[in-house]
Amino acid sequence: MAVSGLLIRYLGGWTSVFYVFGACGLAWFCLWMSLAYNDPSQNPHLSEYERKYLLATMGHLKQKTKQDLPPTPWGKIATSGPVIGLIIAQIGHDFGLFTIITDLPKYMADVLHFSITSNGILSALPLMMMWVMAILSGWIVDLLISKKNWSVTFVRKLFVTIASIGPGLGILAASYSGCNRYAVTTSFTLGMGLMGAFLPSLKVNALDLSPTYAGTLMALVGGIGALSGTVSPYLVGVLTPNSTITEWRVVFWIAFFVLTSTNLIYCFMGSGDVQEWNEPLSMKEKKEPCLEDNNNISAKENGEQTIKYNGELTKYKTPL
Repeated sequence: MAVSGLLIRYLGGWTSVFYVFGACGLAWFCLWMSLAYNDPSQNPHLSEYERKYLLATMGHLKQKTKQDLPPTPWGKIATSGPVIGLIIAQIGHDFGLFTIITDLPKYMADVLHFSITSNGILSALPLMMMWVMAILSGWIVDLLISKKNWSVTFVRKLFVTIASIGPGLGILAASYSGCNRYAVTTSFTLGMGLMGAFLPSLKVNALDLSPTYAGTLMALVGGIGALSGTVSPYLVGVLTPNSTITEWRVVFWIAFFVLTSTNLIYCFMGSGDVQEWNEPLSMKEKKEPCLEDNNNISAKENGEQTIKYNGELTKYKTPL
């Protein structure tokens, strides 16, 4: 957003935004194709130390790719309480996020009357704060789980709550700040920054529930959640025909209600535990003992962890 305002003003209008960011997407794709690999053993950029560690710790995943996975248990997934709770939380998150991403520039222009350059820069501040918060909260989540022995379920619910209530209160505070540009910008930035806590909680919860079907589960949850993104812009257009503060306040109250209500449902239904349908009986009966015998991870002692890979023991420092 920050760059878009500058591009529009100094580099040929709206078309320059699409050309520049389209080129960035192509550049990213080229880097991805040259740097991404299916397996650590195929990556020439890893040191032998890193390769052994990754292969040993990913042994349980490698084991499952060596056999035909059974059909996806759609029935059990669709009736799983934790999955339903996760989908509902994703809907709330996406509704709040899309409301801000798509409509904050409009609010800045129509209500606060920022110039297009200032609008782009200030509209980007909440997203920049969200990025910082995502990194910080990810570190805190790992610390709480690995060092403080907090349960995965509790930590996921705690950070989803922070990422729901924080933005909800932030946008409400902004709506009651009138035309005070500094108060509005600060409220949006701090409130939406807390939405970064969704990344190490809601966004990774599918992997908690089912490592085997994590990709399928993430696609299902993300796809349904993204549908709320089609509702938000339309709703804003209907509710703000005159772009008054009072009209926008109604929009922000709706976003607050959606964020908090979906969070309550997630706190009731969510889980951080692997579900019983993650590994069907047919897979349990086909375990390959060679991987379990030759590759394993010992308990952590004195900040070190012993990895056994192909019969060779190596000590590694633990991340935290």
